[in-house]
Parts: sequence; C-alpha cells; structure tokens
Amino acid sequence: MIFTLYVRFVKHRLGFNQFFRLSTMSGQKISVPSENSKGPIPAVQFNDPKNQPMGVIVLQEWWGLNQQIQDTAQELANRGNFTTIVPDLYRGEVATDNEHAGHLMSSLDWQGAVQDIRGCAQHLKKQGCAKVGVIGFCMGGALSLASAALVTEVSASAPFYGIPNKELADPSSIKIPVQCHFGEQDVLEGFSAPADQDKLKESLKAGGVQFEFFSYPAGHAFVNSKGDNYKKEVAELALGRAVDFFKKNLA
Repeated sequence: MIFTLYVRFVKHRLGFNQFFRLSTMSGQKISVPSENSKGPIPAVQFNDPKNQPMGVIVLQEWWGLNQQIQDTAQELANRGNFTTIVPDLYRGEVATDNEHAGHLMSSLDWQGAVQDIRGCAQHLKKQGCAKVGVIGFCMGGALSLASAALVTEVSASAPFYGIPNKELADPSSIKIPVQCHFGEQDVLEGFSAPADQDKLKESLKAGGVQFEFFSYPAGHAFVNSKGDNYKKEVAELALGRAVDFFKKNLA
C-alpha cells in the first residue's frame, strides 16, 4: 500500500517520462547477442538466474517496450519467482497511438524477432536458467506460439490473444506444452477472433500438441491495464494460470 501511494506521488510530481526512467531502474538494461541481421537485441531483465533459475521471456504488444509490458514482466517475476526478460523487438521505438503501433508491427521482421527470442533464451540459459518459457501478448502472443514451434531452447509457451500466420510457423509442429489465453469477444479477425481460435485449437489437436486453452468473457488485450478492454479479475485469473503453468513446466 505504501509503495503504491509512493508510485502515484512520483508519477504526479515527475511526470510520465521521468517516472519511466526511474521505474526501469528496478530492471537491468542489457544487450543480448542475436542472429537477427540488426545485431544484438536490447532488453530489460528482472531478477538473477543464479537465484531464480526459472526463466521467462515476456513479449511486447504492438506498442513496443513501454512501461506497461515492463510492469507485467516484473509482476510475473515477483509472482512466480522467475527471472524474466523483455526484449525490445522494435529496438528503441515505442508507439504513441494505434496508427504508429500498426506501422511498427507491419514493419517488424518477424523471422528476425524469432532470432531475438532465441538469443534471449540462450542468454538466460547461459546465466543459469535450466529451462526457459515464453509468454506474449497480442503481437507477442503470436510470437510466443511461433517460438514454441521454432525455438528449441524454449520449454513452455503461454500465448495471449495472438496467432502467427502459417508462413512464419505451424502450431501443429509444436513439441512443448502450450497454454493459450483468448477473449471470447475478440474482434480481430484473422488474428485472434473466435473463428481464429477454433482453427488454432484444431491445428494443435491435429499435431498432438500438449495444450490448454482458456477463453474468457473479454475482448482483445484484456490483460493490458492501460487499455480499453482491461478486465482486472480476468487478467488476474489468466496471469495466475500462466504462473502456475510455468512453475510446473520449468521446474
């Protein structure tokens, strides 16, 4: 309670930009080797694998490496006693509105992003994590599924409301446990709407993938506390399930 009041005070007195710089001090800014043609991937890491040997890669929405996704990574680290790492897939750019976010997402080299995720998994393992999971939201959800199929260093995946196209990755080829989280009222057709969710379930079943699939009475991006579709109770339930899932599969 005291910490929450302090955070509100600092936001009010310093403004958002200065608060952003202050709050990221709780995470360590690092650079991770990547086979992406753009070179090393900037990232923010929470906790130390020497003390928290279960690693979780947390993947951004289409907004970029903003404070909200860092807060989510820190929350997961605290709740699960994980070491979490958030790669900056846009390499320094953060969207300010939907149009900007759409431009950044459409310009993303998705195969390069998978290489960035592989680099983060290798980094965590070199630092002491025996197993590494990946969780992502929206664009990051799609990349979480793609990583489950393509990144052999990943041992478990929890995608939230995002599905990759078949050109990037085939979900039926996944060989690791997957826990999916989607909104029943999601209207993003071709990406995360109920019809897309049904196709994903069929693909996972066809491949004999070990998976759980949770649907919630919510729209897209229901975990994002800064978004219009945020539902606190649903978000808490879904994130709690993801934490338990990783504890089971990364121990």
